[in-house]
Order: sequence, then C-alpha cells, then structure tokens
Amino acid sequence: MRIFRSCYGRWLLALGGILLLGLVIGWLQLQRAPKQLRIGVFAGSNWGVPAADSYGIIDMAVQRFEAAHPGVKVTYVSGIPKEDYSEWLAERVVEGNEPDVFLVLPQDFNLYVSMGLLKRLDPLLQQDGDYQPGNYYRAALEYGSHDESQYALPMESVPTLMFVNKTLLQRNGITMPSAEWTWQDFLRICQQLTRDTDGDGAVDQFGCYDYTWQQAALSNGLELFRPDGRTSYFADSRMEEVVRFMIAVQGLNHGYQVSAQDFDMGRVAFRPFTFAEYRTYKPYPWRIKRYSGFEWDCIPMPAGPSGSNASQLDTLMAGMSSRTLQEKLAWEFLKTLCCDKEIQQAIFTKSQGLPVLRQVVTADEVSGPLLQDGQEGMQVNGKMLDRVLEEAVAPPKFAKYGEAMLRADTGMRRILQGNMPFNNALNKLQKEINAYLQY
Repeated sequence: MRIFRSCYGRWLLALGGILLLGLVIGWLQLQRAPKQLRIGVFAGSNWGVPAADSYGIIDMAVQRFEAAHPGVKVTYVSGIPKEDYSEWLAERVVEGNEPDVFLVLPQDFNLYVSMGLLKRLDPLLQQDGDYQPGNYYRAALEYGSHDESQYALPMESVPTLMFVNKTLLQRNGITMPSAEWTWQDFLRICQQLTRDTDGDGAVDQFGCYDYTWQQAALSNGLELFRPDGRTSYFADSRMEEVVRFMIAVQGLNHGYQVSAQDFDMGRVAFRPFTFAEYRTYKPYPWRIKRYSGFEWDCIPMPAGPSGSNASQLDTLMAGMSSRTLQEKLAWEFLKTLCCDKEIQQAIFTKSQGLPVLRQVVTADEVSGPLLQDGQEGMQVNGKMLDRVLEEAVAPPKFAKYGEAMLRADTGMRRILQGNMPFNNALNKLQKEINAYLQY
C-alpha cells in the first residue's frame, strides 16, 4: 500500500510538471506571437471624387508603424464602400468586436460620443509630449471635440474654394481676382459678364453658379447657431447683409436658372468647389474628361463686409475604441495617422485632401505636388492654402443641426425669392428656428 502511494505521488508530480511545462511553452508561444491591432477603414475617397489608391495613406501608416513596433501586426478589412462603412462599423460595435482604431465620419461623431464608443483622448494628449494643439488648424481640430474634450483627431481636410474660369475672364478683359477679393469685386465681375452674347435677346453668359447664402454667411463672419444648438442668429445684421447681397447676385440672371451644364460649357465665371475636386480635375487626364474647353483655377471665397475669405472645412477624423485592449498601441497608431509629418506629407500625393498639420502645409516643397500638370501660373500654393485653412470654419455638431439647416434653407429661399416681405422676415425665421431648437 505504501509503495502504491509512493508511485501515485510520483505520477501526480510528473503530471503536474508536464502541465506546468505545457503552460510555460504556451505562454512563450503567446509572447512570440505578433500582437494584433485592428483598424477600421473604407474604400474610395472621402470627398466624392475618383481615388486611384484608396489605401495609400493607410498602408504607408501601417508600414511605418509596424517597422517601429516589432511584433505588432496591423490588420484591416478592405473593400468596404464609404456608403456602407457606418453600418459595417455599427455591426462590429453590436458584436463587441469593433476595431481598436477607426476612421470617423462627421455625421457619426456625435452618435459615437453619446454611445461612449470613442475614447476620451484628453488624458493621453496631456501625457504625450509629441502632441501640440497649435500644430493643427483650429477648425480641423474642432471636428473631433465635444464639450471641450477631444474624442478624435483630424487626419485630412478639404476646404471650399471658388473655381474661376480664367478663359472667360480673359476674353472679357477682366483681371483674375486676388486671394483677398471681396463681395464687391465678385458682384462687379458678375455684372460685367452677365449678358446676351449672341444677340438673341436671352442672357447666355453668367457670373456664377451654385453660390449659396450659407457660403455668403460664413464669409461675412456670421455664426448661425450657438454652439449648444439652443439658439440661432438669423436676425443678426450681418445676415441682412447676406440677404441683400444674394438678392443682388441672383437678380443679375433675370430669372434664368443657371445650370451645371452652363458651367461645364464655359459660360459661367465662378462656381464654388471643394479642394478635392480641384485636386482631381486639375491634372490630366481628368481635366480632359471634365473641363477641357477652358483654363481655370481656384481662389478663396469672396469676403463679406463684416467677415473674411472664410469657407467651410470638411474633415476626416480617426478615433480609438473606448473598449480597446491595446490602448497604448492604439494611441501610437492614431498618432501615426494624424501627427506623423511624413504621413501628412503623403496626403499631397496619395489623397485629394489637405494635411491637417500647419507646418506640412506651409513647407517650401508644398507647391511641387500641386503642380502636377506644370501650370506655374496657378493660384493655389502653400501660402494661400495656409490662409484658407486658418480662416476655415467647422460646421456645428449639435444633434438638430441638419434639420435646422433644412428649415432655415427653406425659409431663406422664400425670402430670396421675394415670396415674403423682407421687413421682419429674418426675425420671423429666427423665431421659427429657435422654436424648433428649443422644443
């Protein structure tokens, strides 16, 4: 019996040793196995233009990150169209399996913050000496902020510029406007150009197409809403300046509705465009496919009497999941996307947008990537872009903003079309919008 117990004890000891050895081997293999960091991205351009290399920036960031972090593997699912991306990410969130780092579309930002999905970045930003808020353009950084806290970082931005038909201006003996032009300059040139060129009694040449009261309001220094979305400012005297200006601009066409076809055929001098459209359609071969009948360029939007050459800035952001198990690695990759100078510089050649880092935009070599088709006389350069981005405005992010703007646009159209008395019309509109906001 004593011998049996002794053998049994040695057997248990041997078995325990084998199990312990297995655990050690498993632990060592686990340590040697590459850590995985998952990111969420979509295919195609964020800016609604053709994209030759959807993942150029992402792949470059992954390569740099993995080289700096041996033993870490960054993965992503490719082929998700932008229009399906929000739904795809929502499904991952429901499963509790969202990526550690993911691109954030502006329309989803508020929802993600309210759900607690996006990690509040303030503690990480304060501890990281590499991060300096002043390195970013204010409007771009505002996109990822909520209640004075940062939940996402800007990756690339696109401002709105004014497309100018240089050929039409030259044909009519008009000098190309400067980057500091004003509403008065804009209206004067439109007045000179809007006329009947073939003598048939109908106006067939026009000053502008698709210029909106919202764009005029931004360039006149007007904030339409209080940041919390509880109050609007449509009765502001600067809005009255906007209305009078827009009535004057629209009145030049004598009731004719200028169309995109008129512009494409070279019969219109000015049209607001995003910088992404400029980047896409300026070089060959897209220029030939889209606008080959005239020479053109872009300048900032005209400044109102109470404002500047400001326009809206659209920004693509990146954030990290509040549930990530790889917080340190996720933060380092987020910085690679949004803070790394080489990645930001690559936006000039691999994307249609603009970097969000001020020092990258103002670098001496910026003009090179923009001169893709050798047009040395082009207006767009680093100095001008820096000014445009500095003056750009981020749209409000409160929950009712979209519907409030739809209601405001309907009311403004009635005012501009003369369907309601101008006197007190803006006061009435403000009361209507405020009633909706405060309901």
